[in-house]
Formats: sequence, C-alpha cells, structure tokens
Amino acid sequence: MNRQAQAAVLFLVGAALLHAGFTNLYLRYVKAGLQPLLLLSGAVLIVAALATAWYEWRRARMEKAHAEAHAEAHAEAHAEAHTETETHEDAAHEGHVHREPRIAWLLVLPLFALILVAPPALGSYSAVRTGTAIQQPYGLSKLPASNPLTIGLVDYATRAVYDHGHSLGTRQLKVTGFIALDKSGSPYLVRMALNCCAADAQPVKIALTGKIPPVLQPDTWLEVTGTYSAKQTKDPINNRPIPYFQVTLAKPVPTPKDPYDESWNQ
Repeated sequence: MNRQAQAAVLFLVGAALLHAGFTNLYLRYVKAGLQPLLLLSGAVLIVAALATAWYEWRRARMEKAHAEAHAEAHAEAHAEAHTETETHEDAAHEGHVHREPRIAWLLVLPLFALILVAPPALGSYSAVRTGTAIQQPYGLSKLPASNPLTIGLVDYATRAVYDHGHSLGTRQLKVTGFIALDKSGSPYLVRMALNCCAADAQPVKIALTGKIPPVLQPDTWLEVTGTYSAKQTKDPINNRPIPYFQVTLAKPVPTPKDPYDESWNQ
C-alpha cells in the first residue's frame, strides 16, 4: 500500500464518516451529541488525505526533476559508463525495495462495512438476553401538565419504580418502544438506553398488562397509551425490578429516527 493508496483510503473513510454524520446513519453507532465530533473527524481525515496526495505528488515531481538534471550533467562525458553504472545501481536498489504487506489492504474492509452494511439498532435479541438496566435517579424533573402525556420509556420505568408513580398520577400516558418476548411469551416494551455509543447500550424494560394486542412480533415498535400500574415483576436475568404499564390502546409505529434512549445523558 503506497502513499497514493493510503491517501485514497483516508479520503474514503473521511467521506464515509461525513456521510454517516450528515444522515441518520450515525445514530446506529453513537449518541446524537457526538455528531459534531464525527463530522470533525471526517473533515480531518479528508484534509490529511489531500495533504498526503499533494506531498506525494510534489516529492515525485522533485525526484523526476532531479533525475533529469543529473542525467543532462553527465550525458556527454560519461554516457556509456553512466548508463552501465546506473543500470547496476537500479538493479541493486530494486533488490532492496521493501514492500508493505498486502494484508494491510484488510484495513479497507471496515470501510466497506460502514458504507454497504448499515447494522440495525439493537433489538429484542439483545433485550431478552440482558437484564434491565434501570437506574435510581438523583432527582426527578417536573412533568408537563398535558394529558395525555408523552413520556420516555426510561423515564416512565424510573418513576414507576423509584417514585412509586407519585409524579405520574392517574393521567393518560403515551410510551413508545419495541416489543420483546421472554421465554414464556410475556411481552415487554423495551428501549435501549446508552451512555456513549451502541456498544454500551442496555435495555430498560416495562411489562405490559391490560388491552394488549393478541399477536405481537418481536422488534415491532408500538406506541401504547394507558396509565401507571403499581404492579412490578423481577427480571429473571439480573433480578432488577420491571414495572408494569396498564395498556388501554396500542398501535404500531415506524422505527424512530433515533432508536436509542439518551435520557441518561441529560
């Protein structure tokens, strides 16, 4: 992999980062707040690629000019001797060329993976194999007075468990998440919460009761309307509490622009 190839790879990686940063693709990998850093990284890689290509072009041009000047200076007096010496020197030089290992081209594979294979957001497969990651809050913010109230799944679970629903009261609530089914077929509404990136995403689950649709498919996104339920269960994986939600209406919705819950970062 010579300098030109290195510059090309740098440019493609930078362009891929800018593409991901200017679209919703980056939300599959990192939280929304890291978008400026992602764009900056892409821009830096592109500048580095252009600088590398310019440096290599300039070096090649200087070497060519130096070789031409050297040949002209010795052309008349030492044409034959110089040609023979030059031939031996070139052969010796070629014998000592150290080529970069071809395995270095494997560095291009992550680039093609980023461009061609956008991974889906973590879903029910991860949720049913990982314990709920509900965390006790340092404090709870005041909720709007609207009724019905659209509330994040992580926020609902936190208030239901640690506030015992006092801040939720009896008003109508709307919560969105994807469906996950445990081994017994019991449905959970889940949202993957993250601190930094998809690699550290953890599920927060709420159990459903009430008017639940008779057929539920894992990874289907639902908006459920209902009220707080004081009932709780335990996650069989880590024995953490899972609150219930009393459903009065459930309808499928498209996958959100940002499938992860980032309330832990607020």
